[in-house]
Amino acid sequence: MVSFRKVPLVTGEIYHVFNRGIDGRVTFSNIREYSRAYQIMKYYQFSSPPLKLSRFLRIGDSKRQELQESSWGEKFVSIMCYCLMPNHFHFMIRQEVDGGISNFLSLFLNSYTRYFNTKNDRVGQLFLDTFKNVLVETEEQLLHLSRYIHLNPFSSSIVNSLEDLYKYEWSSLGEYIGGSEDHICEKDMIFSSFKTKESYKNFISNRAEYQRELKKIENLIIE
Repeated sequence: MVSFRKVPLVTGEIYHVFNRGIDGRVTFSNIREYSRAYQIMKYYQFSSPPLKLSRFLRIGDSKRQELQESSWGEKFVSIMCYCLMPNHFHFMIRQEVDGGISNFLSLFLNSYTRYFNTKNDRVGQLFLDTFKNVLVETEEQLLHLSRYIHLNPFSSSIVNSLEDLYKYEWSSLGEYIGGSEDHICEKDMIFSSFKTKESYKNFISNRAEYQRELKKIENLIIE
């Protein structure tokens, strides 16, 4: 469930959107759960997909291909980058139609919660009621936010090295540095500031240790 927002999100603007599990609980614990969250994120960017995702995944390849070539309605959001973590997620997304971000997040959270609850024999809410959002106002903020999101697995010590970070499957970093064959992100705005994929990779790695140290300090303060 996504709560009503007092300040509407503005169409055409880019936001950092994030949410976490209730009481910090784990929301993505294995490959199947991460993979399903990715499928949901990809599927429900659009307002009128032909079927519920669970049914779409059960039909044959030829029928699925036929449906993929039909109109899926207007696009709610464009995803610029993302990262799925064990107990939370980050999206940088641009709202494409009025109410797009709230509709997308509602579909994402409700669909994934139903899947998670069924697989784990539980009932009830999985994520916090209200997702948080921050407006991206400058190009500098856009670039630094993309780096912050992509460094999240390293700064939180989910992976121990930069090489492992580059291979982390559940963020869009693989799209940006060339390791992923699947592509769902709009990368032009970020790539316009870099001559090559390697220069973006260097932009990420040059800040990695500093961001990890900041995370450690943040955790100490919270504790």
